[in-house]
Amino acid sequence: MQSLKRTLLAGSILAALTCGAGQAAERSLASPDGSLVVTVSDTGGQARYAVSRRGTPVIQPSGLGLTLDMGGRLSYDVTLATATTRSVDQTYDLVVGKTRTARDHFNELTVQFVEGGTAGRKLNMVFRAYDDGLAFRYVLPDQPALAGVSIRNEETRFDFAADHRCWALNLGKFGTSHEGEYDPVKASSFREHNLLELPVVCQTEGGTTFAIAEADLKNSGGLYLTGRGDGGLGLQGKLSPRLDDPKSAIHSRIGTDTVSSWRVLMVGDTPGDLVASNLITSLNPPTALTDTGWIRPGKAAWDWWNGSVVAGVDRPGMNTATMKAFIDFAAANKLEYMLIDDGWYVGSGQAPAVLPGTDITRPIPEIDLPGLIAYGAQRGVGIMVWVHWKALDDQMDEGLAAYEKLGIKGIKVDFMDRDDQQIVDYYHRLLTKAGQHRLMVDLHGAYRPTGLIRTYPHYMTQEGVLGAEYNKWSRRITATHNVTLPFTRMLLGPMDYTPGGFRNVTPGAFKPQNSLPLVQTTRGQALAMYVVFDSPLSMVSDSPVTYAASPAGLDFISAVPTSWDETRVLSGEIGQSIVIARRKGSDWYVGAMSNETGRTVKVPLDFLPAGAFTADIRQDGTEPTALVQSSRAVTAKDSLSLKLAPSGGGVIHLSPAR
Repeated sequence: MQSLKRTLLAGSILAALTCGAGQAAERSLASPDGSLVVTVSDTGGQARYAVSRRGTPVIQPSGLGLTLDMGGRLSYDVTLATATTRSVDQTYDLVVGKTRTARDHFNELTVQFVEGGTAGRKLNMVFRAYDDGLAFRYVLPDQPALAGVSIRNEETRFDFAADHRCWALNLGKFGTSHEGEYDPVKASSFREHNLLELPVVCQTEGGTTFAIAEADLKNSGGLYLTGRGDGGLGLQGKLSPRLDDPKSAIHSRIGTDTVSSWRVLMVGDTPGDLVASNLITSLNPPTALTDTGWIRPGKAAWDWWNGSVVAGVDRPGMNTATMKAFIDFAAANKLEYMLIDDGWYVGSGQAPAVLPGTDITRPIPEIDLPGLIAYGAQRGVGIMVWVHWKALDDQMDEGLAAYEKLGIKGIKVDFMDRDDQQIVDYYHRLLTKAGQHRLMVDLHGAYRPTGLIRTYPHYMTQEGVLGAEYNKWSRRITATHNVTLPFTRMLLGPMDYTPGGFRNVTPGAFKPQNSLPLVQTTRGQALAMYVVFDSPLSMVSDSPVTYAASPAGLDFISAVPTSWDETRVLSGEIGQSIVIARRKGSDWYVGAMSNETGRTVKVPLDFLPAGAFTADIRQDGTEPTALVQSSRAVTAKDSLSLKLAPSGGGVIHLSPAR
C-alpha cells in the first residue's frame, strides 16, 4: 500500500558551507522546482533561517533555537558546523482522505549548530523544501551536557517581510477545545499576549498565500504562535506546557535524541493551493497496519445534536427504542453507521464530568447494546459509541477489547481539551491500541490535526473546530465562518464539523435552540458541506423527523462519498466563497459555498476526462430550504454556473453518461 515509486539520492552528502574568514556561514536549499529557497545561517552568532519564493522574501531572517530548563537558551553563540543533503521522491497511498495517492517530493538539508565554550553543546536541524512549502524540525542529540534535559520553550520566529493580511484564531490560553473563529487581522496587530492557534494564514502583496502549521506531533506539547513582543512584524513559537511541570513543555527521554514536530510553512499562489496540498500528511510516517480492509469511511446518523427526536417512540431519549429508530433511518438512507452519544454506559450522561463508579463496558439498563449491534448488522448499519477520554484511559485495554468483541465499529473519544505532552502521548497510545482492536476513531474535544491520518488510517476525523453544535446555543456559525474554515482549520486535516442541519432559515430568522436546532445557511450550503468539508466519517446530524418533513437533498447526502481519490479547488477567497471538485472512481462531485453575499460562480469542467457526462445540479431556490434541481449532458469543454443565495451553496454530481 505504501510505496508506488521511490527515489532516494545522496543519503549523506557533506555540504560545502558558504563563508569567508570571520564571516557567518550559511547554506541554501531549494525546492525540487527551484521556486522556494531556504537559507540557514549563523549570522550574528545565532541560528537563523530565511525563506524566499520566486526571489521574493516570504520569511525574513528569523531566529531558531530552544530554551532549556538548565543552561538557558541553545540558540546564540553558535556556529553552523556541518551540513548534509539528500533528495526524496516517492508516492504513497492513503486508506482514507482527500486523495488516494500523494507525492512526497522534497530536498532535505540537515545542519548542526555547535555552541561555543567548553561544553560545545550541539543542536541539529532538518529542513525539507517542497514545491508547496517548507518544513523544519529540531533534533537535540543525546549528549552528556544535556542528559535528561527538559525543554521549556523554543526560539522559533517567523519574521514577515511586510504587514500582511492574515487570518488567525486567538485562543488566549492553553487547555481549550480549540474551537473558534479565524478572524482577519493585519500582521501589525499581533501581540505578545495573544495565543494563536494553528494555522495562521497570510497573503503577501506579491500574490503568495502561506500558512504556518505543525506536523508529526508526538512526545511534545503542541505549537502555538504569539506576537513577537518587540514591535516587529511576525510571530514567535510557544509550546503548550506540561500539566505536572508548567515551566516545561517537553521532558526528553534520557539516552535518545529529542525530536520536535515539524514546523511547517505551506505556500501557494492561491488559498485553494493550500487546500489541495498533502504536505501535512506527507510529513508523517507511514502506517504500521498491514490489514486496513476493516477501515470503512462513511456517514453516521446521530442522536445528540437534534435532541434524540424521533417519531413513533413513546419517550424518545437514551433508550433502545430511540436508537432503533435512528438505525432504521440510517438503513433507509444507506448511511453506514449510527453513533450513540453520551449517556449509554454506567456513569455517563454528565459530561464533561466522570462520575465515581463509571464503567465504559456496562450499558445502562435502558440500552440493550448487544441487541442494537445485532439490529444494525441485520440492516447494514454499524454501531459506533461515544466515550469520555478519561474514563477510557482508566479502562483502555478492557474497554477496547470489549468493544471489539461486541462488534462495535468505532469510538468517538471526547473532552481531551488539551495539547500538552501527556495528552499528545495519549492520542498515540489510544490510536495504536484502537488499531489493534480494529476500531475506527473520532477524536472530539481535540486539538487540531497534525497529519495522523497517514500513520493511523483508522483515525477518521477530529474536532478542534467551531462546528454546527454551536447552533444549539449561539449565533456564531455564520456563512462567513463556514467559508473561512476550508482555508484555515481544514488545511491541517479532517474536521468533525457535524453538518446536515435541515432546519434552514435566514440569519434574521435564526435563533439558538437546543433541541431541533436551526441553521442560518441554506439547504444548498448544507449539501455543499459534504463535498467541501474534509471528513472521512461525517455526521448526518438532524432528526429523522426533520428529514421526513423536508427531504429535499437528502438523496444527495445519502449518495455522496466521504473519502476521495482526488481533490481540486476550482476557485475561492478566504471568508468569501469556495468551489471545490472531488473525484471518487469515475464520478466527480462539486461543492460551492458563499458567505452572506449571494453570487453566481462559474464551474469550468476542464478537469473531466474525455467523454460524455451527466450533470445533476442542485442550487439554492427562493427560500432557505428550497432547492432547484436540473440535469444536463456535459463534456470537459463545457462550463456550468451555480447561483448561490446569500449564505448559500450548491452541488453538482458528474457521472459518466450511460
